[in-house]
Amino acid sequence: MDANAPITHDVLTIPRKLPEGPQNLIGLSRDQMRDVLIKVGIAEKQAKMRVNQIWQWLYHWGVRDFGEMTNLSKSVRATLAENFVIGLPQVVTRQVSGDGTRKYLVRIAGGHEVEVVYIPETDRGTLCISSQVGCTLTCSFCHTGTQKLVRNLTTAEIIGQIMLARDDLGEWPVPGAPRDENRLLSNVVLMGMGEPLYNFENVRDAMKIAMDPEGISLSRRRITLSTSGVVPEIARTAEEIGCQLAISFHATTDEVRDKLVPINKRWPLVDLLEALRNYPKVSNSERITFEYVMLEGVNDSDADARRLVKLIEGIPAKINLIPFNEWPGAPYKRSSNNRIRAFADIIYRAGYSSPIRKPRGEDIMAACGQLKSATERARKTRAEIAAETGL
Repeated sequence: MDANAPITHDVLTIPRKLPEGPQNLIGLSRDQMRDVLIKVGIAEKQAKMRVNQIWQWLYHWGVRDFGEMTNLSKSVRATLAENFVIGLPQVVTRQVSGDGTRKYLVRIAGGHEVEVVYIPETDRGTLCISSQVGCTLTCSFCHTGTQKLVRNLTTAEIIGQIMLARDDLGEWPVPGAPRDENRLLSNVVLMGMGEPLYNFENVRDAMKIAMDPEGISLSRRRITLSTSGVVPEIARTAEEIGCQLAISFHATTDEVRDKLVPINKRWPLVDLLEALRNYPKVSNSERITFEYVMLEGVNDSDADARRLVKLIEGIPAKINLIPFNEWPGAPYKRSSNNRIRAFADIIYRAGYSSPIRKPRGEDIMAACGQLKSATERARKTRAEIAAETGL
């Protein structure tokens, strides 16, 4: 494949037709919001101030009703209510794991569904959000990769996942109450359904809203974008988003990675590692995270561990070892605990942090690599039943 060819495809940009009816203010940049306010008759000299006021109501206070925006005049509130909506994705189901992990099945425009996962820990609360409906990458160990790509999520649908999780956690500030610095939702990881760098602009714009200091105000160091290796967009991630970077690495040879992460056929290890060595944000204080799923007899040998250390030499890095989270019909098995510990020890002795990720939410299919919308999961089950019965 031509390395200079466009990295997005026509299917990734659908739907083209904008929905009819009032415009959603969620997902608009400040400039875009200013423009639409002027179009509906708000005076140009006042528009910037109105944007600041509305922005704080939406993203700091979490208000969903224009009538509650009390520092706006009644006439401005009426104009807003007549022309705009405050629309978030719809939570269809909410499951809570025995370990406290929460999984939301979320419906977006067109009736499509994605999954969002909240993982509570003692020192943080991490929200794993999706960037696409389905995925094009077909990574063989990943349940999400068995669901075909439908479309990219919009900026509103991406930032909306953070907002609906804050709704569920009851984490919007209360006027007059003391400021609470101990956030339940303190970290965001773009590790859900889809490849974020195949939906770069919408992901970037949503994260800029999340980081805006007058709104949700997440630190850029609290946001991690995980990519399977879309090499041309890696430097752009640092320059235009500035968040932390994680790489779905998973293999130490092109032969194995071609099978596990097929995008490797387009951008092999040598190209990926060169991009990571040149990553503008990489430093000892902002290390790149290498995600490495442990698959029995596939990529978990001592030789793999030593090759991994050699490959990442010179890159400030942390290695997240992920016990494989099995799913129905999965072609792999999880490496044994002893094998994972032996692998981790080799990496640790080479001077790299090598935490073993504790599987979370497995009982509700919310663990890493298990996300797939319930309708798609049910559809596959019906097809399997039909095949088995000959119907």
